[in-house]
Amino acid sequence: MRKRLVTLATFVASMALSYASWAERLTLPETTVSFEAPTGFTALSDDEIKAKYPSNRAPRFVRGNASRGTTIAYEIRPNAIPDSALENAMGAFEQVFTRIIPGIVWKRREIVQRAGQRWIELEATSNAIDTDIHNLMLITPYDGKLLTFNFNSTKEQFPKFERELRTSIDSIRLK
Repeated sequence: MRKRLVTLATFVASMALSYASWAERLTLPETTVSFEAPTGFTALSDDEIKAKYPSNRAPRFVRGNASRGTTIAYEIRPNAIPDSALENAMGAFEQVFTRIIPGIVWKRREIVQRAGQRWIELEATSNAIDTDIHNLMLITPYDGKLLTFNFNSTKEQFPKFERELRTSIDSIRLK
């Protein structure tokens, strides 16, 4: 019995060290917002961001895996949504995305509690020009503005990175 406990304790310790070795805590500039990104997720260059997000509403901060098929975009937007209007905002996001995103299939649309406050959490798959995409989007009011995260992966890569992306979501801290 004691040998099993020692083995279990060793396993748990190695898992904790393994997690610590892959996680890189990132802070959104000029905020207290932080999260952990998987090892190997590096900052996309301005040119990579422009290529991946060709609109004038491209996020300023994006981390991605080596192939850039899986990314985490995060940003503060100037548009304010009060916490009391999250349900209405979620409906508006759903309508706009349904209209402008080809082949969107909703997996989740709900208000959740994360990092001590309410968030709009949207999960969907869609069709891009060259591949199908899986998106996990989180939106919340922050300091009179709008904090957004978009965990985005090709449907092919999503099963490989899903656990890391969801762990990254769970690691978001606002203070």
